[in-house]
Amino acid sequence: MKRKIADIRNEYTKKKFTEKKALPDPFAQFTKWWKQALKSGITEVNAMTLATASVDGIPSARIVLLKDYNEKGFVFFTNYSSFKGQQLAENPKACLVFFWKELERQVRITGIIEKVSNEENDEYFYSRPVESQFGALTSPQSQVIESREWLDEKYKSIMAENNGQQIKRPGYWGGYLLKPVLFEFWQGRPSRLHDRLQYSLNENGTWKMERLAP
Repeated sequence: MKRKIADIRNEYTKKKFTEKKALPDPFAQFTKWWKQALKSGITEVNAMTLATASVDGIPSARIVLLKDYNEKGFVFFTNYSSFKGQQLAENPKACLVFFWKELERQVRITGIIEKVSNEENDEYFYSRPVESQFGALTSPQSQVIESREWLDEKYKSIMAENNGQQIKRPGYWGGYLLKPVLFEFWQGRPSRLHDRLQYSLNENGTWKMERLAP
């Protein structure tokens, strides 16, 4: 018998997240949860949803990979000419969401977007496998293409032209830094009475922690 979608549910019972357990700085709290997520063996623990919106408010979301973070913000890389790149150029605000279901946790981070330096772009680009470097040169990301065969042939052609030699990073490929103004840490709890602690950035640079209703 076909299972009803509405009947799919899991009870969350693993952890609690209280104000006493929460660190006062959201970056430190993220690091604590990040290290626990790494130890848990989650596959692609750095996978996150990136939500963007055009200047007229049309939203879009997709999964990208976190490549670095520090007290300034969270870094990911992409094609600046892609659809998300176009939206970020129009409206440099975005939201990241990490969902670590094995820990029954979610982290939501909203902030302002800016591009990282060319030095950072080069450092990461040349750390990637050569095949991925050629892939960046091959793909006109988000544009309509005629077929998979066209993409494969273009890749082979670029590989042959460069004979496996190191290529120059395309100017349209690089990284973004999301500078947070809001964090939300979500811990699943029984009866859907989840723990949600929000940190919002004050004008003086400090963070205000508040509990949200689940």
